[in-house]
Amino acid sequence: MTYEMNELITEQDASAQRYLEFLRVPNMSAGLYTLPAGAADPQLPHDEDELYLVTEGQARLRVGAADFPVAAGSVCYVPGKTAHRFHSISENLRVLVLFAPAETPDPLSRRRR
Repeated sequence: MTYEMNELITEQDASAQRYLEFLRVPNMSAGLYTLPAGAADPQLPHDEDELYLVTEGQARLRVGAADFPVAAGSVCYVPGKTAHRFHSISENLRVLVLFAPAETPDPLSRRRR
C-alpha cells in the first residue's frame, strides 16, 4: 500500500481536521497532524511510542523537561506515556505521525482504511 503526501494533504485540508489518520494496522498507525501558527497543541500523553517527521513549518517541541526547535526535516521520537507538545508555533506546522503499536482509537479523528 502506498500513499501520496499531496493527496493526504488535500484530504486533510478539505476535512478541516487537525489529525487525519490514514493507516491503521495492529503494530502501527500513521496520520498527518497540523497546527496553525500561534495555536496551542491540546494533545495529551499517548500510551504508544511516537515518531514525528516535520514536513512543514517551525515550532518547538517539549518532551518531558527537554525542549527542542523543530522545522521541516526534523525527526522526533517520543516514548509512550511521556508528556509532550508543540509550542511557540511560528509557521503553520504539518507533521507526519507514526505510532507503534497502533494508537488507541481517538473518536475525533477521521480514519481511512
